[in-house]
Parts: sequence; structure tokens; C-alpha cells
Amino acid sequence: MNLTYNIKDKPGFAKTLVFALQQLLAIMAATIAVPGIIGNGMSQTAALFGAGVGTLVYLCFTKFKSPVFLGSSFAFIGSMNAAFAGAVSVEIGYAGLVVGALIAGLVYVVIALIIKAVGVRWIDKLMPPVIIGPTVAIIGLSLAGNAVGDLLGSTGAVQNGASTYVCLLCGLVTLAVTMVSSVYGKKMVKMIPFIIGILAGYLVALCFTLIGRATDNAALIIIDFSKFDSMTWIPDFTFLKAAKGLSGITGSYIATLAVAYAPVAFVVFAEHIADHKNLSSIIGTDLLKDPGLANTLLGDGVGSIAGAIFGGCPNTTYGESVGCVAISGNASVITILYTAILAMVISFFGPFATFLATIPSCVMGGVCVALYGFIAVSGLKMIQNVDLNDNHNLFVVSVILIAGVGGMTVSFGKVTITEVACALILGILANLLLSGKKGSEKK
Repeated sequence: MNLTYNIKDKPGFAKTLVFALQQLLAIMAATIAVPGIIGNGMSQTAALFGAGVGTLVYLCFTKFKSPVFLGSSFAFIGSMNAAFAGAVSVEIGYAGLVVGALIAGLVYVVIALIIKAVGVRWIDKLMPPVIIGPTVAIIGLSLAGNAVGDLLGSTGAVQNGASTYVCLLCGLVTLAVTMVSSVYGKKMVKMIPFIIGILAGYLVALCFTLIGRATDNAALIIIDFSKFDSMTWIPDFTFLKAAKGLSGITGSYIATLAVAYAPVAFVVFAEHIADHKNLSSIIGTDLLKDPGLANTLLGDGVGSIAGAIFGGCPNTTYGESVGCVAISGNASVITILYTAILAMVISFFGPFATFLATIPSCVMGGVCVALYGFIAVSGLKMIQNVDLNDNHNLFVVSVILIAGVGGMTVSFGKVTITEVACALILGILANLLLSGKKGSEKK
């Protein structure tokens, strides 16, 4: 696609700061959602700080050639719950979060060393466009339910009594303004459609909220300003609590963590490849070759460890960040650098971090409809040159799409193979099964 700013381009300081804020808005809701789901007193601002640290580590390992932000990984939620469930105290559970992330990061390091030794050509053979394309599409489509749920307010405001229709209106205003800004906007407006869309949606939600408060009508109150009551200025870093629990870690507990974290790391590895293939198609550079899959894996793995030390959450490359690059046309790595630093700074500035947290889920849902849709479409674009008149290719694509859209997941104890990983594995197996037929993958 045509990019306004390529990887090495450096927009001016003011512009880059605005672009970084847009990236932050795109990834923030999901990043702080993970510690909120886990509970046990986990700090959302610490997770945001950890995401910034993890992204900085990733950028260093990838030689500032891969423009993507790393945020809290949803794939490890089961593993993190297992860390607390297997601990005899909360402090030991926090120590388990760090040790578990270390185990997952080491899996990445081992895989990276193997790839360093054997190269990446086998990946192109094992996962050609007929597999990677629909798998990337599934990454976007698998998030569709989250986007619609947020749009309708079912993950936030409605639970507090707000009307579904009011939430939907706020979300649709956000989506409409985002689309219009991106398509009809000129220069800067065209590059920051998410900021403009979120501001428009927030203003509409604010109007409804003020009317609701004035008339004592809970159905109109969309924005939860009570979050300012529990506002904190200093993130509650994980390593501070983990230090108190290190002495209580036993060999059996470490074994429990290894079983909970290591298999998930292998699952996320598959999604790591799909994300980087998708980003490669957007920026026109094969990231698996330059800076290389070994380097992106090392950045992801070590970045996860660093992120967990501060925020407790292993990190992963974010589809929201990739979608933001695609829609804004800004692939400048400097923007990602600014975003990482901004995330770390904001985590110490309570009022602003809390203000961002008050953005209603329905407003973010309007943005996510576009973000996740772009991810799905970019995957489908990868198979536009694949010959779907050949039943070999047709079966492979069909298996991946149905398994992914259908939400196929497989659980082994505390380990769950996500729908994206299941779809990818089935696609690989189907392709291998049918590879005996000498057909043409491309038209």
C-alpha cells in the first residue's frame, strides 16, 4: 500500500507525538484489560508501563525496523490465572507471574536460536500465502465479537444501566467520523482518523452522560467518572510484590508454571509469524528476512519478560497497532518509539491515564470495527493471487476460515490453543495432506 511515512521516515516532533497518541489510544484498552481480567490487585498503569518497556526492548532487538507496539497478551490469561491459583499467597502469585513470563520468554529464545541456525526458508514452504492469508484474516475476524460487544456497550456501560441504543449511537458516531476523516480528510486529518473519531464519540457520550446526571436517568450515563476516585499516581509494579514472594516458590510450583506458560508460548509463536507477515505486506518489507524472524522473536520474548517484571503481563505484537499503521499510512518506527515512551510517562500521570481509561467501551468499539476489519481485509488481500479454482487451495482456505470463524479452541488442562492457532495448524495439515497433487498455488 502507499505509505505517507515509511519505516525510516521521521515526522516532526509535534506530528510524531500526535501519531504516538493515536497508537496509544488504539492499543490502550486491550493492554489495560488483561490485568483487569486477572484481578488480584494487578495495576493497569503498571501493565501500560510494562508494555512500553517491552516495546522498547523489541525495537532494539529488531534494529528499529519493525513498526509495531507490544501490549498485554490475552493468550496468557489462563497461564496468569494458574500462577495465582497455584500460589499459597498473593505475593507468591506475583513472583509466579515473573517466573512464568521468564519461562515463556526462554521458549521464544530457544526457537529464535534454532531459526538463526536453520534460516526461515522452511517457513515460506510450510506457510505459503494460501495459509498465511486466511490466518491473518482470522486474527481480525476472531476479534469481531469483541468489537461488536464494545460497540453495543455489553462489556462496560450497559452493565451499569446505560442503554444499548445510546451506546450504539456513540459507537457509530465514532466509526462514521473515523471513516470520513480517513477517506475525505486532508494531510494531518487523514493520518489521525482515530483521534478525531474517538474525540467525536467521547463528546457525544459526554453530552448523554451530563443529561443523564441532570435528569437522574442511568440509561444515558455512558462515561464512568468514578474511576477518578481510585486514581493512582505511581504504578504498583509487579516486581515490588514479587520480591516478597520469591522465597516461597517451590520446585512443584515452578513445574506448574512451566506447564501453564511454555505451551502457550508455542501457540503465540504461530500468531507472531502471522502478525509479522501481515505487517510485512503493509509496509512492503519482509520482516521475517530483515530484521529476521530470529530477531523479532528475541524482541518479543525478551520484551515479554521485561513487560512482566513491571506489569505482570507477557507482551505480544498487537493487531490494533498493525491496523493503525495500515489505516493511517504511517509506518515510521519513530512513532512506535514515541508511543512506548508516552505509555511509560502516562503511567505516572494519574489524571491523564485515568481520563483515557474513562473512554467508553462503545466509543472504542467504533474504532475497533475499523481496526479489526482492516486486519481481516489485509489477510484476504494476501490470497488475491491464489488460484481458488484449484480445489487444493480452496480446501485449505476453507478449513482455516471455518475453524477460525467458528471459534475452534482446544484445551489441555490449563493450556488453551486459540482459534487462530487451531485454524493455522489445521491449514498446515490440510496443505500437507493435499500437497501430493501438483497444482498451482497462484493464478
